[in-house]
Amino acid sequence: MFADRAKIIIKSGDGGDGHVSFRREKYVPNGGPDGGDGGDGGDVVFVTDEGLNTLTDYRHRRKFAAENGKEGEKQNRHGKSGADIVLKVPPGTVIKEASSGQVIADLSGDNNRQVVLEGGKGGLGNQHFATSRMQAPRYAKPGTPGIELEVQLELKVIADVGLVGYPNVGKSTLLSNVSNANPKIANYHFTTLDPNLGVVEVGEGQSFVMADIPGLIEGASEGVGLGFDFLRHIERTRLIIHILDASGSEGRDPIEDFYSINHELESYNSDMVNKPQVIIANKIDIIDDHGEEIVEKLKKEFSDRDVSIFPISAATGEGIRDMLFGVYNLLQKMDNTPVIFEQEYFPEDHVFEDDPFTAGYNKDEDVYFVEGPRIEKMLGYTHLESEKGFLFFQRFMRENGILDILMKEGLEEGDIVRVCGLEFEYLDDM
Repeated sequence: MFADRAKIIIKSGDGGDGHVSFRREKYVPNGGPDGGDGGDGGDVVFVTDEGLNTLTDYRHRRKFAAENGKEGEKQNRHGKSGADIVLKVPPGTVIKEASSGQVIADLSGDNNRQVVLEGGKGGLGNQHFATSRMQAPRYAKPGTPGIELEVQLELKVIADVGLVGYPNVGKSTLLSNVSNANPKIANYHFTTLDPNLGVVEVGEGQSFVMADIPGLIEGASEGVGLGFDFLRHIERTRLIIHILDASGSEGRDPIEDFYSINHELESYNSDMVNKPQVIIANKIDIIDDHGEEIVEKLKKEFSDRDVSIFPISAATGEGIRDMLFGVYNLLQKMDNTPVIFEQEYFPEDHVFEDDPFTAGYNKDEDVYFVEGPRIEKMLGYTHLESEKGFLFFQRFMRENGILDILMKEGLEEGDIVRVCGLEFEYLDDM
């Protein structure tokens, strides 16, 4: 079964917690802290596999998680890092954040491997928190939680040329006659369900990839039928070929068909109609005595557009050779840089977004406090013992309105602020 879409949940591994322990040896009664650091969590990595052409593997399993890092151990032993999870996808797969539809990664062109979610960082053991004033710290930094994200996988075919047209205009017949593709062909009034790709050999060392994009219907850009599923495959193509039924055998007007399909393309993505376009007037073998008149009518209608028109018969082969060379020459003049979708969504920027926190004043202990999942995560990401890390911590407190809340509670310089078990003396330059 061909599957070009799948929605899955991915999660990077949690970082292991730092360890709290103290050196205990026979002749060292008061050994210092020797708690080791936690191991890093595993990453979620996507790689392309040339042997895959479908996302079927992700239709039957919903969740994929990397391994968690292990907790640090005594005697300064570092916890083991979690193993990455590597997910294989076909070339041309676009990974999007499910709710917003924003692109996280495009596994196309030279980009055949990308870390989509980084694992959580291992927490620091208590050995890092010893100071001249606190020689036996009973605190270690917890590991950073991994990131969990629902993503949409979309396979967008990679072809030089995309064939578009209404059902039964001859797209599959043409592709089967000019390439190595073997699409199912029948005289039905519904569309091919799968996009088919074929390599078209024009001459020795001269070729291009052609895709039969399943037939469109009115309203496709609004999701009618399988509109969204089909239209996404046209986004990567460099050249669009409109196949029109010049014979009118289906009772359709080929000129109206051209404008209707362009309307669907523009409604789905306005950039599509800016792609170079070619018109193929198909089925000239069955048009009546007014056949030449119909072809001339098409040429006259589009004379003010930079659109080449090729009358052919996909069934008999008439006109196909001239059309293929014409398309190949057009492609040679065009930029051959593949269409790659830029990253729009950066998971690490959304780590703290939805996590709550509380801040206030504890009268019984005469201490100001800040706590909650959001703060726990922030501490896990921050090396407070470094100047850079402490500045980040201060900026985080300020930008998230935490200091404003504490000041309303009466916070002044010299007061103690407790953040998830750690105590700091508030200074005005925070």
